[in-house]
Amino acid sequence: MKKFLLSFVFMFSVLMAGNINMDGFVRSYIGVLTNDSLDYSIVMNTFNLNLSKTGDKMGFKVNPYIYQYSGGNMELGLREAYLDIYFPSMDLRVGKQQIIWGKADGVFITDIVSPKDLTEFILRDFDEIRMGITALKSDYYIGNNTLELVWVPVFTPTKMPPATSIWHPKMPDFPAPATFDYTRSEVRHDLKNSEVFGKFSALTGLVDFEVMGAYTWEDEPTMHVIKHFNLSNPQHPVLDSITIYPEYHRLKVGGGSFSTTIGPFVLRGEGAYYNGKYFNTTRPDAPESVVKKDYVHYLVGMDFSVKGWNTSLQFIERAILDYTDDIEQEQYSNMATFLIAKNFLYETLHISLFTYYDFTDKGSLVRPKISYDIADGVEGIVGANIFTGSEGIFGQYNDNDMVYLKLKYSF
Repeated sequence: MKKFLLSFVFMFSVLMAGNINMDGFVRSYIGVLTNDSLDYSIVMNTFNLNLSKTGDKMGFKVNPYIYQYSGGNMELGLREAYLDIYFPSMDLRVGKQQIIWGKADGVFITDIVSPKDLTEFILRDFDEIRMGITALKSDYYIGNNTLELVWVPVFTPTKMPPATSIWHPKMPDFPAPATFDYTRSEVRHDLKNSEVFGKFSALTGLVDFEVMGAYTWEDEPTMHVIKHFNLSNPQHPVLDSITIYPEYHRLKVGGGSFSTTIGPFVLRGEGAYYNGKYFNTTRPDAPESVVKKDYVHYLVGMDFSVKGWNTSLQFIERAILDYTDDIEQEQYSNMATFLIAKNFLYETLHISLFTYYDFTDKGSLVRPKISYDIADGVEGIVGANIFTGSEGIFGQYNDNDMVYLKLKYSF
């Protein structure tokens, strides 16, 4: 805490001494579960500050934040802290930064450089879900085209909710007592474990497109399940216990995205081929109940406007290649998203509805939201997060329906 406060004093001293741009927000956020308990799903106050400066040859940005939760718990963090260096046809960015790729809304397909903070599932704003990572990023400009190269020296995994959280993923029912062993979950901080990404993007008169590739780590670990049998009677072994080893694996990824305008419609697409993913299996003879397969993940979407209502539709599919029936996941996982939004009262009242629907597990997440600009820089937000289904990515949170209220001051 003391070091963090001293850092704030230093940054404000720099701010007063030079021509530094400052913006950010202060926000209060209260959520209540709509089940019989009426418990608070979240009580949080946020202070988010952006300090930046752009010169002819150099620039920088620093983005500290504070999350203060009920009970006095406090999270102090630094989302971004980087230095920009400008050359005639190239820019370099060094330090902690968020990197956003792709054309998808609310879905991560080629947007895999920055890991995610899922401590509140996917309910946070996406600029807060994406975590900052220490990286060296270079952008080479070739006319209207850009070649972007990223080197990430230290692997950072997705941040998952603690076991006591209502957003912790539900574990399956195991046929024997299960324990976790994290001895295989460490990715050592050395050069051979760094990650590299590359993307070529082009702007043309007909279509905007990106082509990307990556040699990376999966951001969420594979759960290797080892079964321990009592072999006192070899003809009838008895399952005694289960050990679960979370382990991260290397991935090779190639893909791209595009967007184009056809009359009143904007057509978008994005896809990627993942090589080296491990999937859990139900094979009783497999030593660790996993199998290595490749898979493809793609999206097609369309944006349009009807009588002032901005509308977006997306269809997403993940397909496991060389599939076998013993893999626990379905061969094809299908999902759709729907967004409709409109502004009223001279752009001061904003109404939106964003919905995910999981065709595979018949579950959904419905997110209605109304926001109103109360005064200059002051915004009031009322919304809900409604889960349907009984299993799968959304159905597992069926008891977590909530309504929330936010009051936000931006400066």
